Amino acid sequence: MKEIRMDCEKARNIDIVSTLAKSGHFPVRKTEKEAWFLSPFRTETQASFKVSLKKNYWIDFGTFEGGSTIDLVMKMENCSVREALERLSGNMDHFSFHRRPNPTKKEHRTNPIQIIEIKEIEHRALQNYLSSRSISIKTARKLCKEIHYRIGERTYFGIGLQNRSEGWELRNSYWKGSTSPKDVSLVKNDPKNLTITEGMFDMLTLMELRPEIGNSHDLLVLNTTAFVKRMIKEIGKYESVELFLDRDKAGMGMTELLLEKCPNSRDMSSLYRGFKDINEWKVKSAKDEVRQRIQDVSLS
Repeated sequence: MKEIRMDCEKARNIDIVSTLAKSGHFPVRKTEKEAWFLSPFRTETQASFKVSLKKNYWIDFGTFEGGSTIDLVMKMENCSVREALERLSGNMDHFSFHRRPNPTKKEHRTNPIQIIEIKEIEHRALQNYLSSRSISIKTARKLCKEIHYRIGERTYFGIGLQNRSEGWELRNSYWKGSTSPKDVSLVKNDPKNLTITEGMFDMLTLMELRPEIGNSHDLLVLNTTAFVKRMIKEIGKYESVELFLDRDKAGMGMTELLLEKCPNSRDMSSLYRGFKDINEWKVKSAKDEVRQRIQDVSLS
């Protein structure tokens, strides 16, 4: 009994956020004191599962259940205390939580990203992550894939957007990165009309707001504003160019440059004025407000 009590004490100290991450669940929002998740026990669109970072304690406001790391594993795995301890100790390969949910800067710097698997987006954690960014799985699958990758000895997974040099932009709730070579992502649909965003979630947001855009426009995701200058010649060939760049200093600077160098460009960022980018605006705004702003700005 003494050995079990010691094991229980150690198990209770295992970080709950890392425990959830190893099972594919990432926070929707996080502060210094707490992290909020979509419940790992049911499908939902509003986060109701809170983890106290200071106390390392969880509570599910959907059922008003809560507890320690051991209680969480028991409920997630429908198992006994002893079985939960086995899983937490890493004795069962499919449920070892001792690896970090995202690579450290040192790991990423010293180890190249190795792609292990490319597939349609299926993992529930990634679907929950997309939902937290107000993106439907249907829309995400039109542009992105589920990517499993290795950095050093550790494996991870995330949402991936391939660039035109066959590298990947990788995103999950904890981490953003990219494989080499880094480049823009360009989807060809129409040689006359072009829509430009800085990141993949901005383009996915536009595809949610305007489902027809996938047929009526070429889609250019810059992946970094550093690529704007080298893309000017290509962008200038289009008859109509819509700019949905970030409303920060770098994004607005690049918008001004494109408006000057490409006369057929149109700055559309007033749609999400007051926010850094179009995805942040959609996530934080009520549906009626989004609908009214679209009518005011006219995306047609």
